[in-house]
Amino acid sequence: MKHKILFIALMLAVVLPASAQKRYSVYAVGFYNLENLFDTCHDEGKRDFDFLPTGSYRWNGLKYGRKLHNMARALSDMGTNVLPGVGCAVIGLSEVENDKALTDLCAQPALKARGYQFCHVEGPDRRGIDCALLYNPTLFKVKNVKLVPYVPSAKQDSSFKTRGFLTVSGEMAGEPVAFIVCHLPSRFSGSYYREVGAAQAKAVKDSLLRDNKHCKVFVMGDMNDDPTNKSMYEALGGKEEIDKVGTDDMYNPWYNILVKQGTGTLMYQGRWNLFDQILMTPNLLNPKGSKDYRTLKYWKNEIQRMPYLFQTEGKYKGSPKRTTAGGVWLDGFSDHLPVCVYLVKEQKK
Repeated sequence: MKHKILFIALMLAVVLPASAQKRYSVYAVGFYNLENLFDTCHDEGKRDFDFLPTGSYRWNGLKYGRKLHNMARALSDMGTNVLPGVGCAVIGLSEVENDKALTDLCAQPALKARGYQFCHVEGPDRRGIDCALLYNPTLFKVKNVKLVPYVPSAKQDSSFKTRGFLTVSGEMAGEPVAFIVCHLPSRFSGSYYREVGAAQAKAVKDSLLRDNKHCKVFVMGDMNDDPTNKSMYEALGGKEEIDKVGTDDMYNPWYNILVKQGTGTLMYQGRWNLFDQILMTPNLLNPKGSKDYRTLKYWKNEIQRMPYLFQTEGKYKGSPKRTTAGGVWLDGFSDHLPVCVYLVKEQKK
């Protein structure tokens, strides 16, 4: 009964011109780079020294507690423009240190109230930052979790270590779905490193579809590249229009937000980039003109722009409000903005 009540709470009447008498269930899927969610303790073998009480950020219990509170506030608000009181069924995360930080995050009242749980596998990143997945267990059932490593190519330094591809398979709306959460190598590494990473994310996606062609796959993350860059457009095959998406491609709805709307998820030297993306396999798409939602399908996407996420004064007014900038603790959120896609499925009568 409890599950049924929660499911009914999720239901949203979506008026579609061709099917005004039908009702639809809506699910939100998000991603957010939390910008250095570190606890205050040293993890053996990791370069987390800046985030210790004696480190450069003087990272203490007060600052850690505020960071948790702020992150929980933003995460709980994601998707509520469309699903008030419900929010996201699933949220991919990057820049999280460990299980302890995730346990502490999920214990925050704003997230605990919705029963969020997490998936995480410790990765090889030398700084100690990993990807993770938050999920509402009443909306998404986890079946398998694995971390697929980033493997340097023959042209790369064989000792190069970075985040892998957190791959979580399960069931949403009674259908098989899978999420590949990425944090591709930084801009300092050069484009080739991200192209290799994107190609490997595509290989993971392809393997999931070989195992089950009906699986609906999302590749999400901080790509450290824009949708227009080679890693996204060519290596991962992220196309900007639904009618351009071939069977081996993915749909990237963020391309036109950057190119046509001129906005993004992080700002550098006064200019927007859109590194935070969620791409989808063709089986999540309706061809243009079709409104067939008998199975789970993509509806729309949006950058989450809660007013409190932005600087409101000073030199960086209008940019995302960071936790720390220029050595000054701002009690902010992240240098990235969160993103969401919304999925729709027709309710059975």
